[in-house]
Amino acid sequence: MRKAALWIASLLLLSLSGPAFAYADHLQSQDGEQWAQVGKASYYSSRLHGRRTASGEPYDETALTAAHPTLPFGTLVKVTNLYNERSVVLRINDRGPFVGHRIIDVSQVAAEQLGMIRAGSVRVRVEYFEEQSEADN
Repeated sequence: MRKAALWIASLLLLSLSGPAFAYADHLQSQDGEQWAQVGKASYYSSRLHGRRTASGEPYDETALTAAHPTLPFGTLVKVTNLYNERSVVLRINDRGPFVGHRIIDVSQVAAEQLGMIRAGSVRVRVEYFEEQSEADN
């Protein structure tokens, strides 16, 4: 009985806290301002290569992918290293990071392109990236 009451209370708290995930159509406001987040980024260990991500696909350290706690799988984001202004476009395919106050985990190849291998974690800006169609160019 106590477990059932605890379970029901947990469901109520979750329902009152609002949506748990950001949806892609909410990543751009009506006035055209883009969604962005600033914080710490880290990168995946090579030991995780080949393991399943939360989306079900295997982690590939050579792919331009990332983990974010709430963005929908498949969302493209532009991640910019605020120390050297290097940036890369990544596809969200996993959940995380679950360490400290980090906002995103990037793949090994993304970390190399961002110039963050030596530091291990860096301050970044994460922005929603919308692919331009060929007609827009």
